[in-house]
Amino acid sequence: MAPDNNMHVFRITHARWAESLAASGFAARWNPKGRFVIYTGGSRALACLENVVHRSGEGLNNVFKVMVIQIPDDLNIAVISLNDLPENWFEYSNYHLTQQVGVDWIDARKAAVLKVPSVIVPQEHNFLINPQHPDFSKIKLLGNEDFVFDPRIKRAMEG
Repeated sequence: MAPDNNMHVFRITHARWAESLAASGFAARWNPKGRFVIYTGGSRALACLENVVHRSGEGLNNVFKVMVIQIPDDLNIAVISLNDLPENWFEYSNYHLTQQVGVDWIDARKAAVLKVPSVIVPQEHNFLINPQHPDFSKIKLLGNEDFVFDPRIKRAMEG
């Protein structure tokens, strides 16, 4: 069997949501409410960190899965680098700036995927997927894996 050279990205979610590629439409850093975007991490570790930060330690004992998602190598990926963003882009008060970047990407319809820096580890990347883009059908959910947050993460957050 030939090796799979396609890019894989990862999303950690409650098990009940891990069977399909779907977006909630909730507002987040790169999209305002009602604009549907699937957030993924470039690694399982980054996906874990993003979950921990956004959950504030709550719900880490629930049943989770890692969704393994394949993005074909020939798919166009738009890229936002740190140099493209204002100095304090990561601050909550600047969500409107990054949300506008996301809206511009969605509306341009030039790429089904947007590569953005992670706030947690700016040298690593998250990959946003637009489920309304014509190339979305080329992106595949390969499967999911059981995932358990290490209990030390919650203990470390409690101080």
